[in-house]
Amino acid sequence: MIGLISATAAGAAARDRLAAAWPDRTRVYEGPVGDAVRAAFAECEQLVCFLATGAVVRLVAPLLGDKTSDPGVVCVDEGGRFAVSLVGGHGGGANELASEVGELLGAQPVVTTATDAVGVPGLDTLGFPVEGDVAGVSRAVLDGEPVALKADFAWPLPALRVTANGSYAIRLTDRLVEPAGHEVVLRPPSLVVGVGASKGAPADEVLELVEAALRDAGLSARSIAELATVDAKAEEAGIVEAAERLGVPLVTYSAQELAAVDVPNPSQAPLAAVGTPSVAEAAALVGGGELLVPKRKSAANPAMATCAVVRRPARGRLAVVGLGPGARDLLTPRAKAELRRASVLVGLDQYVDQIRDLLRPGTRVLESGLGAEEERARTAVEEARKGRAVALIGSGDAGVYAMASPALAEASDDIDVIGVPGVTAALAAAAVLGAPLGHDHASISLSDLHTPWEVIERRVRAAAEADIVVTFYNPRSRGRDWQLPKALAILAEHREPTTPVGVVRNASRPDESGRLTTLAALDPATVDMMTVVTVGNTATRDIAGRMVTPRGYRWQESTQEEPK
Repeated sequence: MIGLISATAAGAAARDRLAAAWPDRTRVYEGPVGDAVRAAFAECEQLVCFLATGAVVRLVAPLLGDKTSDPGVVCVDEGGRFAVSLVGGHGGGANELASEVGELLGAQPVVTTATDAVGVPGLDTLGFPVEGDVAGVSRAVLDGEPVALKADFAWPLPALRVTANGSYAIRLTDRLVEPAGHEVVLRPPSLVVGVGASKGAPADEVLELVEAALRDAGLSARSIAELATVDAKAEEAGIVEAAERLGVPLVTYSAQELAAVDVPNPSQAPLAAVGTPSVAEAAALVGGGELLVPKRKSAANPAMATCAVVRRPARGRLAVVGLGPGARDLLTPRAKAELRRASVLVGLDQYVDQIRDLLRPGTRVLESGLGAEEERARTAVEEARKGRAVALIGSGDAGVYAMASPALAEASDDIDVIGVPGVTAALAAAAVLGAPLGHDHASISLSDLHTPWEVIERRVRAAAEADIVVTFYNPRSRGRDWQLPKALAILAEHREPTTPVGVVRNASRPDESGRLTTLAALDPATVDMMTVVTVGNTATRDIAGRMVTPRGYRWQESTQEEPK
């Protein structure tokens, strides 16, 4: 919950805007400011104070305890110009909150955390536990000193400025090791603990068994991703409480799923009880991985719990990112976040140049020229399969005549694939023209490099006969100069010569140009590969120089003149 505190009318107005935008996330604290801040500090995970930073510093100073548990505090000035991350930049999430508040209120986020300020990911913001000299290693990264990455296995980390050797180190492991001097240990959620239990098994027995199994195997409980068991034990109190006390989710599988898993130590007892010859081992292994701790029974007599531990392989992450039509303000916040999350970027060289400044230091860039789409897709998938966080970029929306389809054709279920939508060229061009896509419409690429012209012609003819607005991508190049005239001729068989046609070049870019013409007047020689051509249907009109397709045909009928 986010506590909101204000002292003036202007502050209250901005406060109420946040409260209205985030009704389920916020709580307004009224009354004397000091009392409100103290109450919110005790009850909320974060605070937004519409007060001077000096006043908030004095109010929260006596309340500060531990930065890992204190709430994050953001201050917004009286004029609503700045959202200042004051306390708990990382641990309290104040840096991210300042950005969210700034976006909603139109204020400039002010973040002074050193790593965030220079675009380096904070070692305590990677989403899993961290131990050791966080401040010292972070300072070494910022100062450009050599920091070695020592990883026991691959994991999809964001880009880090690391080297093969160095006097400082970042160690990624699920082993039960103490950080050395000048070392940070990252604990990725790599361990799955399968658990079986008799009815009424105490939580203490389950928990002690899990902790002993991990300790004896030299594994850290902080790397547990989940407890897993059979559906029949989903509400077994001892297992449920053990998961809660470990702070991890409880995942369950059907007996049929578990029975299909090959395990080293099957047993007749669970087969008779719940319908599978293995619970602990099968539940741990159902998602694949390396069995580190075979089935082990608890120390009680009689033993009422069993467990097994598996190291599940890291799943690489492939984000297929649409960059939009070119303008930076049409690049979505989600796309920016994925670019900064990736340690490997794959893309066409000219698209990489558009967003190179958004990448974190240390991002490995794999760029290539035109005509290498399949190669880029294969490269991105291969990098993700190595357990890395990869961003594959394309213009517009990555799923529209772009990189998503070749990438997904290469990908399999051993990596996570995330689609990040972008503003397409058709939409950017439509915004320049007016509202040409107000009714049913189709996008057709006139490039026959990947599609036979016979197929393209059949689709153009179908759109013409169906009276659908058509947006042509890839309309004309030096080597393909006859396809656009042919497509326009097909449309002309079903539409009047005065049908509005919109021509937009470099939509949303600095040299953007747009013009409205007609089906009869369009000169195909004025069109190139940077152009989008939108041909209206029989209802499309030129209204005050804007191309408009009504949402329904009644509008068309109502605007026609009565016969005289």
